[in-house]
Amino acid sequence: MSVPQDRDLASLSSLDDPVRRRLYAVVSARSEAVSRDDAASGAGIGRALAAYHLDKLVEAGLLTATYQRRCGRTGPGAGRPAKLYSRSEREFVVTVPPREYELAARLLVRAVESDPTGRSRAGLHAAAHQLGTELGGQVVSQRPSEGQGNAGAEPKQRDLETVLAAYGYEPERCADDVTRLRNCPFHQLAQQHRDTVCGMNLALIDGVTAGLKASTLRPVLDPQPGYCCVTIEPDQP
Repeated sequence: MSVPQDRDLASLSSLDDPVRRRLYAVVSARSEAVSRDDAASGAGIGRALAAYHLDKLVEAGLLTATYQRRCGRTGPGAGRPAKLYSRSEREFVVTVPPREYELAARLLVRAVESDPTGRSRAGLHAAAHQLGTELGGQVVSQRPSEGQGNAGAEPKQRDLETVLAAYGYEPERCADDVTRLRNCPFHQLAQQHRDTVCGMNLALIDGVTAGLKASTLRPVLDPQPGYCCVTIEPDQP
């Protein structure tokens, strides 16, 4: 096993502890940094125990810690900054025996980008859209027959979020009824080949909405710090 895999395995083994696993889930589910008190409450344990295990997760590289005064207080008398925890941006991959799927993906993306005609990129988008359509269609086929074709916008948005959650996008419904995606399953690849991967990603999610027959939902490219490049907006009449 390679040295990077050894390190990843050591880090992931921290989650074998059920308390740490609950705390990691609590922190990961939040889009903002989490205090020790909030993490302890979410995990149903005492603050001191939460603090111990949170710091162990930081040591393992699974979480990151920052210090910040809450409620915007500054200056003398503002109190000590609180220690806040967020999910680490590091990725952890362990395969037994070792596999290099990301290497294959990088080679395929380079092949697409090296085609001066653009036909390879168009083929990638078509394939991504088709796969998304199939994923959405699987959900439609499982609906009760009386509901097919008649589901409203809200059930279809929930269906879309269910599909995206299953593939690691971590959808988050915002107050304006826009669905943002807190995680990009292709993050590392997108950092190196942003235009190609984000275009593929948009085609895939657009295909899912097509498969769900969710014409009231519109995936668009809208890169925001800390989010996937695709946002799903309600289609305005």
